[in-house]
Amino acid sequence: MPENARPADQQPAPVCLGTWPTPVEPAPRLAAAAGLAADALWIKRDDLSGLGGGGNKVRKLQYTCAQALAVGATTLVTSGAPQSNHARLTAAAAARLGLRAVLVLGGERPALAQGNLALDHLAGARLAWLPGATPERLRDEVERQAQQVREDGGVPFVIPFGGSSSFSARGYADCGAELLDQLPGIDHVVVAFGSGATMAGLVASLGAGRVIGIDTGAVADPGVTLDELLDGMPDVAVRRADLRIDRGQVGAGYAALTPDAAAAMRLAARTEGIFLDPTYTARALAGLVACVADGRIGPRDRTVFVHTGGLPGLFGHPALPQLA
Repeated sequence: MPENARPADQQPAPVCLGTWPTPVEPAPRLAAAAGLAADALWIKRDDLSGLGGGGNKVRKLQYTCAQALAVGATTLVTSGAPQSNHARLTAAAAARLGLRAVLVLGGERPALAQGNLALDHLAGARLAWLPGATPERLRDEVERQAQQVREDGGVPFVIPFGGSSSFSARGYADCGAELLDQLPGIDHVVVAFGSGATMAGLVASLGAGRVIGIDTGAVADPGVTLDELLDGMPDVAVRRADLRIDRGQVGAGYAALTPDAAAAMRLAARTEGIFLDPTYTARALAGLVACVADGRIGPRDRTVFVHTGGLPGLFGHPALPQLA
């Protein structure tokens, strides 16, 4: 039986890789600019989670790395886009735990390693490039790299794309529990939807009706992805009709900086001194603003924006000059 298919009561306890709980900060100027009451918006600062520049992937890696250690792994193998935050934090987690990391990145090797790529190299990861990668080709290359680790005498542990599995989603069930302690009476929690486990974990602990996932275009069908993750989480019962996924911020696609996302980046920076990344958190804030504008979020609803990190990716994004 694959390690990630173990029954829940046989899974290892998570390792600690971050600094918890992360803060929840009021954002009155951003709230007013977005159309909310000044005391109605807070930011959950998971960009301050500690390891490797911070971000939401740290909570997931606490669970997947526990699985890796339980089977005696020597090398973490995973995949992502060239500026993958998950890849960067996998490299950092491997370094923290005394493991090696192999990162399979879908795209052309750039002439200059910037943003997350520079940090991947600093952490000692080995990068394997796959131009023109499809999800199927990425999976095949990950398995080829894992087999190479075996042939070299190591023990690989494959972490799925984005670090998302039903087991790693427990990291965001933990986050939901933190939020309930920090800010009782939450009406809405708004978060970027990438590979899905962040939203799945929040739904598991907060309920489907309170969590709004803003699709970033990372997966073909976020509804199917979310269903599969929730199906694998024991003791989680939600009505699929209650799940809230907003697909209005994808624009020209995952890699593109949309006008609304660029506006959201400027808004957060100029009202609260908070910097967002162009792919995930900027789309999430743009989605929050749209939800207020159309009435899905009322002006006095107690709302939390989850800052999932990703700032290093800004410095490797081709649209960076547009923001200057």
